[in-house]
Amino acid sequence: MKKRLYLLVLLFLLISVVTACSGQKEKDRVPLFLNVDLTVNPVQGSVNEPVTFTAKVTYGEEAVTDPDEVVFEIWRANDEKHEKIPVKHAGDGIYELKKGFTEEGTYYIYSHVTAEGYHAMPKKEFVIGQPSEPEAEGGAAKMTDTEMNDDTKQQ
Repeated sequence: MKKRLYLLVLLFLLISVVTACSGQKEKDRVPLFLNVDLTVNPVQGSVNEPVTFTAKVTYGEEAVTDPDEVVFEIWRANDEKHEKIPVKHAGDGIYELKKGFTEEGTYYIYSHVTAEGYHAMPKKEFVIGQPSEPEAEGGAAKMTDTEMNDDTKQQ
């Protein structure tokens, strides 16, 4: 009977140690985040010449090749019309769009990326020809409540 009791206690201690060690590994794990590095080339462009927009998407250290969504939203400063363009994967976590513009002015781009349960939307400003009046601080956030809710639903 004593042998069984010792074995039972030993088994309990062994399970406790294994459980404690595995729990510690979970606590030591660094959380991963969705990162979107958005670039515009050139930042100062010319009318009817293509501008290249590139989003390098990573989750932790890994390139994201299968996101739920990558959409570039582009508009001229103080314009109500925003163009949303779905962008396909070009390779190694890179999403790229080349686009020309027929009107001079200051422009903005949001890169909407949804992947791994996160939504990231970095913003950049660029100019075609002569700059126009830029948007007031926070002016680009003139999204309707519906648009804002659509962007945050998947978080």
